[in-house]
Amino acid sequence: MNRTVLLALDTSTEFCSVALLSAVHPEAGASAPEPRAWVRHEATGAVSSTRLLPAIRELFDEAGLVLADCAAIAFGAGPGSFTGLRTATGVAQGLAFGLNRPVVPIGTLLACAESARLRNPAATRVLAALDARMDEVYWADFAWDDAEGEWRTVQPASLDAPDKLVLPEVPFTLAGNAAAAFGARLTATAVAQAIDAEALPHALPLAHAALRALRAGRTVPAELAAPEYVRDKVAQTTAERMADKAAKAAKASESAEAVDAARGAGSAPSVAAAAAVTSAKPAPASQLTANPDTPGEGGR
Repeated sequence: MNRTVLLALDTSTEFCSVALLSAVHPEAGASAPEPRAWVRHEATGAVSSTRLLPAIRELFDEAGLVLADCAAIAFGAGPGSFTGLRTATGVAQGLAFGLNRPVVPIGTLLACAESARLRNPAATRVLAALDARMDEVYWADFAWDDAEGEWRTVQPASLDAPDKLVLPEVPFTLAGNAAAAFGARLTATAVAQAIDAEALPHALPLAHAALRALRAGRTVPAELAAPEYVRDKVAQTTAERMADKAAKAAKASESAEAVDAARGAGSAPSVAAAAAVTSAKPAPASQLTANPDTPGEGGR
Protein backbone atom coordinates (compact mmCIF):
# COMPACT_ATOMS: atom_id res chain seq x y z
CA MET A 1 0.00 0.00 0.00
CA ASN A 2 1.16 3.51 -0.83
CA ARG A 3 1.09 6.18 1.83
CA THR A 4 0.60 9.94 1.55
CA VAL A 5 1.91 12.20 4.30
CA LEU A 6 0.64 15.78 4.44
CA LEU A 7 1.45 18.63 6.81
CA ALA A 8 -1.22 21.29 7.43
CA LEU A 9 -0.75 24.67 9.14
CA ASP A 10 -3.22 27.32 10.27
CA THR A 11 -2.47 30.53 12.15
CA SER A 12 -5.43 32.56 10.89
CA THR A 13 -6.85 32.96 14.41
CA GLU A 14 -5.43 33.29 17.93
CA PHE A 15 -4.56 29.56 17.74
CA CYS A 16 -1.41 27.96 16.39
CA SER A 17 -2.79 24.85 14.68
CA VAL A 18 -0.71 22.09 13.08
CA ALA A 19 -1.77 18.66 11.83
CA LEU A 20 0.20 15.81 10.31
CA LEU A 21 -1.83 13.33 8.29
CA SER A 22 -0.70 9.90 7.09
CA ALA A 23 -3.15 8.32 4.65
CA VAL A 24 -2.85 4.87 3.10
CA HIS A 25 -3.94 4.23 -0.47
CA PRO A 26 -5.81 0.90 -0.45
CA GLU A 27 -5.50 -1.78 -3.07
CA ALA A 28 -8.13 -1.79 -5.82
CA GLY A 29 -11.53 -2.73 -4.43
CA ALA A 30 -10.49 -2.32 -0.80
CA SER A 31 -11.86 0.36 1.47
CA ALA A 32 -9.51 3.09 2.66
CA PRO A 33 -8.74 3.15 6.37
CA GLU A 34 -9.05 6.42 8.24
CA PRO A 35 -5.87 8.50 7.98
CA ARG A 36 -3.72 8.64 11.08
CA ALA A 37 -3.39 12.14 12.49
CA TRP A 38 -1.15 13.99 14.93
CA VAL A 39 -2.30 17.42 16.04
CA ARG A 40 -1.23 20.52 17.95
CA HIS A 41 -3.87 23.21 18.47
CA GLU A 42 -2.81 25.78 21.04
CA ALA A 43 -4.02 29.24 22.02
CA THR A 44 -0.96 31.39 21.42
CA GLY A 45 -2.46 34.79 20.76
CA ALA A 46 -0.30 36.99 18.57
CA VAL A 47 2.86 34.89 18.97
CA SER A 48 1.89 31.85 16.91
CA SER A 49 4.98 32.40 14.75
CA THR A 50 7.23 31.46 17.68
CA ARG A 51 5.35 28.23 18.33
CA LEU A 52 4.73 27.02 14.78
CA LEU A 53 8.09 25.42 13.92
CA PRO A 54 8.55 23.75 17.33
CA ALA A 55 5.03 22.28 17.03
CA ILE A 56 5.87 20.91 13.58
CA ARG A 57 9.01 19.24 14.91
CA GLU A 58 7.06 17.71 17.81
CA LEU A 59 4.50 16.12 15.48
CA PHE A 60 7.13 14.55 13.24
CA ASP A 61 8.91 13.16 16.29
CA GLU A 62 5.65 11.71 17.63
CA ALA A 63 4.75 10.16 14.28
CA GLY A 64 8.21 8.73 13.67
CA LEU A 65 8.31 10.54 10.34
CA VAL A 66 10.60 13.11 8.77
CA LEU A 67 9.78 16.24 6.81
CA ALA A 68 10.97 14.64 3.57
CA ASP A 69 8.10 12.12 3.88
CA CYS A 70 5.60 14.89 3.08
CA ALA A 71 3.96 14.89 -0.31
CA ALA A 72 2.75 18.47 0.13
CA ILE A 73 2.37 21.33 2.62
CA ALA A 74 -1.12 22.72 3.21
CA PHE A 75 -1.96 25.99 4.91
CA GLY A 76 -4.98 28.05 5.90
CA ALA A 77 -5.03 30.72 3.20
CA GLY A 78 -7.65 32.95 4.79
CA PRO A 79 -9.52 35.02 5.45
CA GLY A 80 -8.32 35.72 8.96
CA SER A 81 -5.63 37.59 10.87
CA PHE A 82 -3.42 39.40 8.37
CA THR A 83 -0.25 38.62 10.32
CA GLY A 84 -1.35 35.04 10.95
CA LEU A 85 -2.05 34.44 7.26
CA ARG A 86 1.37 35.75 6.32
CA THR A 87 2.98 33.52 8.94
CA ALA A 88 1.34 30.32 7.67
CA THR A 89 1.97 31.25 4.04
CA GLY A 90 5.64 32.02 4.67
CA VAL A 91 6.32 28.83 6.63
CA ALA A 92 4.47 26.67 4.09
CA GLN A 93 6.44 28.28 1.25
CA GLY A 94 9.76 27.85 3.01
CA LEU A 95 9.18 24.18 3.79
CA ALA A 96 7.83 23.45 0.32
CA PHE A 97 10.78 25.20 -1.37
CA GLY A 98 13.25 23.19 0.69
CA LEU A 99 11.50 19.92 -0.10
CA ASN A 100 10.60 20.75 -3.70
CA ARG A 101 7.00 19.91 -2.89
CA PRO A 102 3.73 21.59 -3.93
CA VAL A 103 1.60 23.73 -1.64
CA VAL A 104 -2.13 23.27 -1.00
CA PRO A 105 -3.91 26.52 -0.04
CA ILE A 106 -7.21 25.86 1.76
CA GLY A 107 -9.66 28.61 2.65
CA THR A 108 -10.34 28.97 6.36
CA LEU A 109 -14.09 29.13 5.73
CA LEU A 110 -13.90 25.83 3.85
CA ALA A 111 -12.03 24.42 6.85
CA CYS A 112 -15.00 25.49 9.01
CA ALA A 113 -17.41 23.67 6.68
CA GLU A 114 -15.18 20.58 6.71
CA SER A 115 -15.06 20.71 10.51
CA ALA A 116 -18.87 20.86 10.70
CA ARG A 117 -19.20 17.83 8.38
CA LEU A 118 -16.59 15.81 10.25
CA ARG A 119 -18.43 16.50 13.49
CA ASN A 120 -21.85 15.78 11.94
CA PRO A 121 -22.03 13.94 8.59
CA ALA A 122 -25.55 15.34 8.10
CA ALA A 123 -24.06 18.83 7.74
CA THR A 124 -23.93 18.81 3.95
CA ARG A 125 -24.99 22.44 3.40
CA VAL A 126 -22.91 24.80 5.47
CA LEU A 127 -22.89 28.56 5.77
CA ALA A 128 -19.53 29.36 7.36
CA ALA A 129 -19.39 32.73 9.09
CA LEU A 130 -16.54 34.19 11.13
CA ASP A 131 -16.27 37.43 13.08
CA ALA A 132 -14.16 39.74 10.91
CA ARG A 133 -14.10 42.53 13.52
CA MET A 134 -14.93 46.09 12.47
CA ASP A 135 -18.60 45.03 12.70
CA GLU A 136 -18.32 42.74 9.67
CA VAL A 137 -18.48 39.03 8.88
CA TYR A 138 -16.35 36.77 6.70
CA TRP A 139 -18.69 34.21 5.18
CA ALA A 140 -19.10 31.62 2.44
CA ASP A 141 -21.69 29.03 1.43
CA PHE A 142 -20.76 25.41 0.70
CA ALA A 143 -22.72 22.35 -0.44
CA TRP A 144 -21.33 18.82 -0.10
CA ASP A 145 -21.49 16.76 -3.30
CA ASP A 146 -21.78 13.08 -2.38
CA ALA A 147 -21.11 11.93 -5.93
CA GLU A 148 -17.87 13.90 -6.15
CA GLY A 149 -16.95 13.47 -2.52
CA GLU A 150 -16.11 17.16 -2.35
CA TRP A 151 -17.48 20.57 -1.41
CA ARG A 152 -19.06 22.77 -4.04
CA THR A 153 -18.69 26.50 -3.46
CA VAL A 154 -22.09 28.19 -3.72
CA GLN A 155 -20.82 31.58 -2.54
CA PRO A 156 -17.08 32.26 -2.29
CA ALA A 157 -15.49 34.02 0.68
CA SER A 158 -17.08 37.43 1.15
CA LEU A 159 -17.10 40.31 3.64
CA ASP A 160 -20.39 41.90 4.69
CA ALA A 161 -22.37 43.38 7.56
CA PRO A 162 -24.04 40.73 9.78
CA ASP A 163 -27.46 41.35 8.25
CA LYS A 164 -26.30 41.25 4.61
CA LEU A 165 -25.42 37.57 4.20
CA VAL A 166 -27.21 35.73 1.39
CA LEU A 167 -28.84 32.76 3.07
CA PRO A 168 -29.31 29.31 1.50
CA GLU A 169 -32.87 28.47 0.47
CA VAL A 170 -32.51 24.97 1.91
CA PRO A 171 -31.83 23.79 5.49
CA PHE A 172 -28.25 24.56 6.49
CA THR A 173 -25.75 24.43 9.32
CA LEU A 174 -24.28 27.72 10.48
CA ALA A 175 -20.60 27.13 11.27
CA GLY A 176 -18.15 29.49 12.93
CA ASN A 177 -18.13 32.08 15.67
CA ALA A 178 -20.20 34.82 14.03
CA ALA A 179 -23.43 33.67 15.72
CA ALA A 180 -21.82 34.08 19.14
CA ALA A 181 -20.26 37.40 18.16
CA PHE A 182 -23.34 39.06 16.65
CA GLY A 183 -26.34 37.17 18.05
CA ALA A 184 -29.65 38.20 16.48
CA ARG A 185 -27.91 40.79 14.30
CA LEU A 186 -26.62 37.88 12.22
CA THR A 187 -29.75 37.03 10.26
CA ALA A 188 -28.58 33.48 9.61
CA THR A 189 -28.82 32.69 13.34
CA ALA A 190 -32.62 32.72 13.36
CA VAL A 191 -33.10 30.43 10.36
CA ALA A 192 -30.20 27.95 10.57
CA GLN A 193 -31.20 24.32 11.05
CA ALA A 194 -28.20 23.89 13.34
CA ILE A 195 -25.45 26.11 14.72
CA ASP A 196 -21.97 24.67 15.19
CA ALA A 197 -19.98 27.33 17.01
CA GLU A 198 -17.10 24.88 17.45
CA ALA A 199 -16.55 24.48 13.70
CA LEU A 200 -13.66 26.93 13.49
CA PRO A 201 -10.41 27.16 11.55
CA HIS A 202 -8.34 24.17 12.63
CA ALA A 203 -5.46 22.27 11.01
CA LEU A 204 -7.11 18.84 11.21
CA PRO A 205 -10.20 19.51 9.03
CA LEU A 206 -7.93 21.65 6.87
CA ALA A 207 -5.67 18.63 6.39
CA HIS A 208 -8.60 16.39 5.39
CA ALA A 209 -9.73 18.93 2.78
CA ALA A 210 -6.14 19.37 1.59
CA LEU A 211 -5.65 15.62 1.16
CA ARG A 212 -8.57 15.49 -1.28
CA ALA A 213 -7.23 18.57 -3.08
CA LEU A 214 -3.78 16.98 -3.36
CA ARG A 215 -5.17 13.77 -4.82
CA ALA A 216 -7.20 15.83 -7.31
CA GLY A 217 -4.15 17.82 -8.34
CA ARG A 218 -5.37 21.13 -6.90
CA THR A 219 -1.94 22.33 -5.76
CA VAL A 220 0.28 25.31 -6.55
CA PRO A 221 4.07 25.75 -6.71
CA ALA A 222 5.52 27.21 -3.53
CA GLU A 223 6.29 30.54 -5.18
CA LEU A 224 2.60 31.03 -6.06
CA ALA A 225 1.23 30.44 -2.56
CA ALA A 226 -0.54 33.56 -1.32
CA PRO A 227 -2.94 34.60 1.45
CA GLU A 228 -6.61 35.26 0.71
CA TYR A 229 -7.26 38.42 2.70
CA VAL A 230 -10.81 39.16 1.40
CA ARG A 231 -10.69 42.46 3.26
CA ASP A 232 -8.25 44.20 0.96
CA LYS A 233 -7.93 47.44 2.86
CA VAL A 234 -8.31 48.33 6.51
CA ALA A 235 -5.62 50.99 6.85
CA GLN A 236 -4.84 54.23 5.07
CA THR A 237 -1.67 54.76 3.10
CA THR A 238 0.81 57.40 4.32
CA ALA A 239 -0.44 59.83 1.67
CA GLU A 240 -4.05 59.23 2.69
CA ARG A 241 -3.22 59.76 6.37
CA MET A 242 -1.44 63.04 5.56
CA ALA A 243 -4.32 64.23 3.39
CA ASP A 244 -6.82 63.32 6.10
CA LYS A 245 -4.75 65.13 8.73
CA ALA A 246 -4.52 68.24 6.53
CA ALA A 247 -8.27 68.18 5.90
CA LYS A 248 -8.98 67.95 9.63
CA ALA A 249 -6.56 70.81 10.35
CA ALA A 250 -8.22 72.96 7.69
CA LYS A 251 -11.65 72.16 9.11
CA ALA A 252 -10.50 73.04 12.62
CA SER A 253 -9.02 76.32 11.37
CA GLU A 254 -12.25 77.23 9.55
CA SER A 255 -14.26 76.40 12.66
CA ALA A 256 -12.01 78.54 14.86
CA GLU A 257 -12.32 81.45 12.44
CA ALA A 258 -16.09 81.10 12.51
CA VAL A 259 -16.07 81.24 16.32
CA ASP A 260 -13.76 84.28 16.33
CA ALA A 261 -15.97 86.02 13.80
CA ALA A 262 -19.04 85.33 15.92
CA ARG A 263 -17.32 86.66 19.03
CA GLY A 264 -16.11 89.72 17.13
CA ALA A 265 -19.68 90.46 16.19
CA GLY A 266 -20.58 90.50 19.87
CA SER A 267 -22.60 87.32 19.82
CA ALA A 268 -22.12 83.81 21.16
CA PRO A 269 -20.80 81.20 18.74
CA SER A 270 -23.53 79.60 16.68
CA VAL A 271 -24.59 76.00 17.29
CA ALA A 272 -23.17 75.05 13.88
CA ALA A 273 -19.79 76.60 14.66
CA ALA A 274 -19.64 74.96 18.07
CA ALA A 275 -20.59 71.60 16.57
CA ALA A 276 -17.87 71.99 13.96
CA VAL A 277 -15.25 72.61 16.61
CA THR A 278 -16.47 69.64 18.65
CA SER A 279 -16.41 67.34 15.63
CA ALA A 280 -12.83 68.36 14.89
CA LYS A 281 -11.64 67.18 18.32
CA PRO A 282 -10.40 63.61 18.72
CA ALA A 283 -12.77 61.23 20.48
CA PRO A 284 -12.02 60.48 24.13
CA ALA A 285 -10.10 57.26 24.69
CA SER A 286 -13.15 55.74 26.36
CA GLN A 287 -15.06 56.02 23.09
CA LEU A 288 -12.43 54.34 20.96
CA THR A 289 -12.86 50.64 20.13
CA ALA A 290 -9.69 48.66 20.30
CA ASN A 291 -9.06 46.87 17.03
CA PRO A 292 -6.17 44.41 17.33
CA ASP A 293 -6.83 43.21 13.81
CA THR A 294 -5.40 46.05 11.76
CA PRO A 295 -2.68 44.96 9.33
CA GLY A 296 0.17 46.09 11.56
CA GLU A 297 -1.29 44.20 14.51
CA GLY A 298 -2.29 40.96 12.85
CA GLY A 299 -5.47 42.37 11.30
CA ARG A 300 -8.33 40.40 9.91
